[in-house]
Amino acid sequence: VQLQASGGGLVQAGGSLRLSCTASERPFNRRTMAWFRRTPGKDREFVASIRWSGGSIYYADDVQGRFTISKDNAKNTVYLQMNNLKPEDTAVYYCATGNPIITATRLSNQYDYWGQGTLVTVSS
Repeated sequence: VQLQASGGGLVQAGGSLRLSCTASERPFNRRTMAWFRRTPGKDREFVASIRWSGGSIYYADDVQGRFTISKDNAKNTVYLQMNNLKPEDTAVYYCATGNPIITATRLSNQYDYWGQGTLVTVSS
């Protein structure tokens, strides 16, 4: 299974970007797609997740209300719409798929397929 992330770029604070993550195939028994991000010197942090079956959508507290995760099952694609971007959102964003239990959804070690990352830079 390969995950291809795209959509990153440079945007001014307050602007918007939409990230996409397309899976080469629907991974068997991987129910959840998620976005994480990493900044230099920090561990990967959870951003948002969604189940292929729908529902069970979760967001990190600092993106709640600004970011929206969605999916298109027919295209094996998950999106992350990011609005009202802030400089602190600057990071490499990764998509991932796995089968975490709900209480472990935010843990990166619960995901075993990862995309290559796409850089989002928000200027002030």
